[in-house]
Amino acid sequence: MKPAMRAITAFAPATVSNVGCGFDVLGFALDGPGDEVTARFAEESVDDALVIIDDIADDNGRLPRDATRNTAGVAARALLDGLGEHRAVALGIRKGLPLASGLGGSAASAVAAVVAVDALLEAHAPMETLFACAFEGERIGAGSAHGDNVAPAVYGGFVLVRNANPPDIVRLPVPAGLTAVVVHPDFEIETARARAMLGVTVPLNDATRQWANLGALVHALHSNDLALLSRALDDAIAEPRRSSLIPGLVDIKRAALDAGALGSGLSGSGPSLFALCPSPQAAAPVAEAMAAAVRAAMGGRSQTYISPVASRGARIV
Repeated sequence: MKPAMRAITAFAPATVSNVGCGFDVLGFALDGPGDEVTARFAEESVDDALVIIDDIADDNGRLPRDATRNTAGVAARALLDGLGEHRAVALGIRKGLPLASGLGGSAASAVAAVVAVDALLEAHAPMETLFACAFEGERIGAGSAHGDNVAPAVYGGFVLVRNANPPDIVRLPVPAGLTAVVVHPDFEIETARARAMLGVTVPLNDATRQWANLGALVHALHSNDLALLSRALDDAIAEPRRSSLIPGLVDIKRAALDAGALGSGLSGSGPSLFALCPSPQAAAPVAEAMAAAVRAAMGGRSQTYISPVASRGARIV
């Protein structure tokens, strides 16, 4: 009997990026949901390709099976190249995250791919290498280079991306009990479209306000000052320019605050919205209020997640 082929499966979680004032530099990981990627050595390569996509599940046939155009495939190839590895690998991808949801789906696939391939090769690459290779995949998936989803998916927790290339990732403390609520309305916003709304210039007053809020938010995390964190969760740059994409955005955010949230905003480029709450107990009424406000503003169905800021990112399952 032919022995079973060795296969390694990795899970990478959903992530919230921007986090109000931290456009392109702040992000945190959730416990779930997330994407899974299974890696195995390919018995034979096609046209000498080092990465093959075996299968993609739960994407409704929308993602490219060509590894050179797939975020997981590009990330895996970057890792193989970086390690000087010439054995071909095959990937199976299961999408646990909705497409174009603002929950870091392309980053999750890229991160799960590099973690699975690293384990398959028993390479034990440092996190900086895994981040850098997944970052290459994110370029394909998101259409731009930003690391605020990739970093928390790799490192876990709450992170600041001081620089993506070369990686300079600052891991931030998380106040005890801090809990996220994320509501995903049943529609999509392509990242490239949302980024195109931002333009290329920022008024000085808006930039100053954003810098102040970012500094305050980082200090609030370090000092466990939830009142300061609440005041700092304000986006002066991206969210105002994207608000037209989200029906009822102001009302949804107000519902979260009225129900006890510290603050709320768009997760990434949306349409998902997040709120941060002081405890798991406080998160439950916030989740209910946000879901009700989404229904009132948009109709249709939405998905709601309640999660602590997850202390770890991608992992073998």
